Amino acid sequence: MSADRIALKGLRARGRHGVLAAERELGQEFVVDATLFLDTAPAAAGDDLTKTVHYGELAQALTEVVEGEPVDLIETLAQRLAEVCLASELVHKVEVSVHKPAAPIPLPFDDVVVTIERRRA
Repeated sequence: MSADRIALKGLRARGRHGVLAAERELGQEFVVDATLFLDTAPAAAGDDLTKTVHYGELAQALTEVVEGEPVDLIETLAQRLAEVCLASELVHKVEVSVHKPAAPIPLPFDDVVVTIERRRA
């Protein structure tokens, strides 16, 4: 398998994910990083967008998930985002991080991040 990667980092979208009622009502910003592992050689050889992942379309699809149906856990959100990335048959592995910088923690902190790695079955 190729070690080529396409990374989309710092994608921001507002969602209503969390276990607290206030999180569901008010929503908050989530930040997504996605790294897709695929072979980019065919796309490069023919300068052909159809042989790679269109990162603009990917960004839109990931944003729709974040802005969509609320879930309790960012682990669940990360799984849904990974499934979107793996929808392209070109992608054989994905690493997704979901950042929740406004998590309801009553202590000073910089960020909460869940990172998952999923492979094509």
